[in-house]
Amino acid sequence: MSTMEQIKNLREKTGAGIVDVKKALDEAKGDEVKAIEILRKRGQDKALKKSDREALEGIVVAYVHSNNRMGALLKLSCETDFVARNEEFRELGHDIAMHVVAAAPQFVKAEDVPDALVEKEKIIWREQLVREGKPEEMFEKIMMGKEEKFRKDISLLTQSFIKDPTKTVGELLTEKIHKIGENIQVSSFIRYEM
Repeated sequence: MSTMEQIKNLREKTGAGIVDVKKALDEAKGDEVKAIEILRKRGQDKALKKSDREALEGIVVAYVHSNNRMGALLKLSCETDFVARNEEFRELGHDIAMHVVAAAPQFVKAEDVPDALVEKEKIIWREQLVREGKPEEMFEKIMMGKEEKFRKDISLLTQSFIKDPTKTVGELLTEKIHKIGENIQVSSFIRYEM
């Protein structure tokens, strides 16, 4: 059975509703770590349902690094102008723009990476495998792993978030969708560097 203190603490940590927090704590038999994981999984389910809704409102965020030699413009979309004016939504945009400057992603999603770019990399990977003396029958499996890693490494939503490497930028968005209650998307970004 969960106590009011546990519910209050977990609600402050996650931003989830009281009923959801109580159910998660009861399901986890009072273990806060397990309860947070349960809430995160449920949040992802809710976020998937919300992801079908149109995000036609939002903000454009500008971030310039302290050295004035790198910066980013980011278009962060949501469903309503009410959320677009929300401080937490604006902070999210700032944090993601800062991540773009620091991690230099090239695309928003892994599936946005052009096949032509992957094919160029495959030529290099194949030459590396030959030089390393890897058996040719393993090439296909190794190449699949390299392609998956390459796509994730250069895509914003699959990169580890610079302020909290335990989650990806995509997982951060999912948490905010759950907390704010609207579909939120990174529509586009541009990174500049001198």
